[in-house]
Amino acid sequence: MKIEQIYTGCLAQGAYYIVSENEAVIIDPLREVKPYLDRLEKDNVTLKYIFETHFHADFVSGHLDLSKKTGAPIVYGPTAAPEFDAIIAEDNQVFEIGKIKIKVLHTPGHTMESSTYLLIDENGTETAIFTGDTLFLGDVGRPDLAQKATSLTQEDLAGILYDSLQTKIMPLDDSITVYPAHGAGSACGKNMQKETVDILGNQKRTNYALNQPDKETFVKEVLDGLTAPPKYFGMNVALNKGGYESLEVVMNKGLQPVSPEDFEALAEESGALILDTRGAADFHKGFVPNSINIGLKGDFAPWVGTLIVDVKHPLLLITDEGTEEEVIIRLSRVGFDNVLGYLKGGFEAWKNAGKETDEVKRISPAEFAEQFTPDAKVIDVRKLTEYSAEHIDNAYNRPLDSISEWARNLDDSEHFFLHCAGGYRSMIAASILNSHGIRNFTEIEGGFNGIKKTEKFPTTDFVCQSKTS
Repeated sequence: MKIEQIYTGCLAQGAYYIVSENEAVIIDPLREVKPYLDRLEKDNVTLKYIFETHFHADFVSGHLDLSKKTGAPIVYGPTAAPEFDAIIAEDNQVFEIGKIKIKVLHTPGHTMESSTYLLIDENGTETAIFTGDTLFLGDVGRPDLAQKATSLTQEDLAGILYDSLQTKIMPLDDSITVYPAHGAGSACGKNMQKETVDILGNQKRTNYALNQPDKETFVKEVLDGLTAPPKYFGMNVALNKGGYESLEVVMNKGLQPVSPEDFEALAEESGALILDTRGAADFHKGFVPNSINIGLKGDFAPWVGTLIVDVKHPLLLITDEGTEEEVIIRLSRVGFDNVLGYLKGGFEAWKNAGKETDEVKRISPAEFAEQFTPDAKVIDVRKLTEYSAEHIDNAYNRPLDSISEWARNLDDSEHFFLHCAGGYRSMIAASILNSHGIRNFTEIEGGFNGIKKTEKFPTTDFVCQSKTS
């Protein structure tokens, strides 16, 4: 028997490839299926089943393409109602793969169809659980995502999750290995550990959610501190449940090189958003006016989903040469399939064609130290938790994920400094502000991490703000 965790860092997502004898299963596959097909061919095994733990909200699964290419059926847990052919398993139903078995444990709460898959090895020993978003390391799946699909409140769902954990997970042996669908960085939980594999006994001891004295306390603690889920989540659920175009079709449509002249015309005619995926260091020096910068070398796909939201919105790409295919694949992972093409020759071609360009004023932390005065306005776009831990005294916390709300209240006649932790998010914010006509600001390279090294700024570890601008 072989178990392989295939972890994708930018989505903090774990898919699983399991082989026994000449048969294999894959749990929660990503959108691009070639890596799985390559493994099957290399191991000379047949894919027998594709198991889905639930209808994912944060990424588009590869279940449909994988099933089409291999003939393997898709399996969901009880109550799932996909709009395509699938096996809807019963609670405690057992599937045989080679010499091993996988038992379906219906564990609703995160969503109502959520299921955990219990692996029983060749000796009949319960060996591992693939928990999806039911149980994470250090946390449990947030129970507020499935409300619109049911008549239940988030409190109801949290209570159902508690029952699932107590009746299906906690009775299992402490030696069982836990393989979750996500790790730290995912928006599907709030307190996940950086590790991606653990044993159940350790989670029973250390996971706050598994150590609550009763259901009422569990519900309160699990719901406490939850922020609003990214707005694209519902669209990804719809794609996972209803179906989508094959990745080959998406790639063929998006991998179209477009000259600067045609790029400009297509942007105007289509209303496409121009997405520049270069790094912040290059973007700030020059970019196509009104383009949005979300660097590929970062949490690219989640930020695209969070800030662009509408997966059907047409996109035109500006990339580093040779990364076009990777950009389109990573966009497809969160359902953004409507790429119209990319700028042939990149930004340099645009500039060489004599087209209009724009730039962001960026300074180093040392320059910021020289320009900073006690009455300077500073906007910190990090998460509230980061800001609360430590920030520049009197800086305003305006998280990037809510920029569409707070940007409209900015007074462009008042200069401000803009920073995040390291420069990735603040350049995203800078590009969005520019596209809204807000230009009277200076972005700080290296963010708060660089600012702290200057040792010239008063910082505070508590939130204290009296203004709302």
